[in-house]
Amino acid sequence: MEEKKENRRVKVTKKMLKESFIKLLETKDIASITIKELCEQADINRSTFYAHYNDQYDLMTKIQNELIENIESYLAPYIHDEREDVSVEMLERIFEYVMENAQVCRLLLSERGDLNFQKRVLNLVYGKYIHELRETLVLNKEDAEYVYAYTITGCIGVIQKWLNDDMKKSPKFMAEIVINMTPGVSRG
Repeated sequence: MEEKKENRRVKVTKKMLKESFIKLLETKDIASITIKELCEQADINRSTFYAHYNDQYDLMTKIQNELIENIESYLAPYIHDEREDVSVEMLERIFEYVMENAQVCRLLLSERGDLNFQKRVLNLVYGKYIHELRETLVLNKEDAEYVYAYTITGCIGVIQKWLNDDMKKSPKFMAEIVINMTPGVSRG
């Protein structure tokens, strides 16, 4: 089935709703945000909101899915690369994307953000990293997954700190730091 293209007005409406939603999320929990205030913030009718989203949770899910899809497209050349290693260049692309989308990433990757979403973002490199851990550190899959879980938690913390510090360091510098702190990843 061919997906119909959104017209310009629909794109602008969705963009306004997303921006207003993100602005509200900066000061309130999602459960406290009403559709009425979201629509007022975006200067859009409630019926227009409901033409695109079921509720604020649906809007959040669509924002998260869009972010994941964009990161996947950013990383596609690296994920499908025959080389099995996680490279500085690959991580640099992640940091570049986070920098270009700092407002939404700051929110979604914050302590108040959805932990499942955070794991989804970092699971994008799961296969490559688990393979590299098993080869480099000679670990079985179960032990490699413990190291991976530890590493993912640390990576989230590094990204959060970088965002909270207004991204003063370059994406390349941040990628190199992550690689240097990550067990089992080749530095070459």
